[in-house]
Amino acid sequence: MDVRQLRQFAAVAETLHFGRAAARLNMTQPPLSQSIMALERELGAPLFVRTKRSVALTPFGGQWLVHVRAVLGDVAALPDIAKRLRDGEAGQLELSFVSTADYSVLPRLVRRYASLYPAVQIALREATSEVQIAALLEGAGHAGIIIPPASGALPAALSYRCLLSEQLVAAVPESWLEDGRLPLHSGRLNPAAVVQAPLIIFPRRAAPAFHDLITGYFTTHGGTARIVQEALQMQTIISLVSAEMGVALVPASLRNLARTGVRYVDLAGEVPSLETGVVWRQDDLTPTLNRFLQVAFEGLGGV
Repeated sequence: MDVRQLRQFAAVAETLHFGRAAARLNMTQPPLSQSIMALERELGAPLFVRTKRSVALTPFGGQWLVHVRAVLGDVAALPDIAKRLRDGEAGQLELSFVSTADYSVLPRLVRRYASLYPAVQIALREATSEVQIAALLEGAGHAGIIIPPASGALPAALSYRCLLSEQLVAAVPESWLEDGRLPLHSGRLNPAAVVQAPLIIFPRRAAPAFHDLITGYFTTHGGTARIVQEALQMQTIISLVSAEMGVALVPASLRNLARTGVRYVDLAGEVPSLETGVVWRQDDLTPTLNRFLQVAFEGLGGV
């Protein structure tokens, strides 16, 4: 059977008259009758009870009509679905992100995109920048929110654009401020106090650019980072600060992560900045990805 036969059956079922159904379908009655009989043979059961004066649906035909109408409704919707897929208003978007983005660009970006394109299914996955880049190069996912390599160099197959650059602040145990172990000057923490404190940081293998930015701050100010603990999750790092194991240098957006016993303090002097941006494959600009990038770059210019 095909969609044409289903439409013919529905027309007869709705009119209960082969002549009127044929007129609705812009065809003559004999081929319509032959088509319905062929359909009944294929189904192995009669769809209509026919007399010289009337046509009626069989119980089987009445039950099948419900399913036929559902199928025809789906078929009728296909052109609109195709248009929405073509225009990026429906479909799927697979987006990965570094943990720091969860406190800065990610919530606003996903919220805005989802409100504009609610029919798009968004799949989010947290991963380090290096894992995201490797996955994109292997054809997995559509885009990633990453901390770019310190060199700024990415594989030629990938495109990248900065979304945010924010200064680092110190996450410190509140008690260390109160007892004077970390004295503040005009509300800021001097580099000399920072470089003497024990440090909690991402492992370099997981976030080399971020790791080097922090340890470079210590080197620039005449110290060597005394790393007492490493952690992969930003929440874990802040929890370890709360446990008074050390201090951490984190993006300023981490102020959004409140934790008892932790204070976020501005750094005095020249302060390093952490860049966060979006990366995607140059040859795989799907309609949904194109829409996502448009949302991401609002206020920054076009894609």
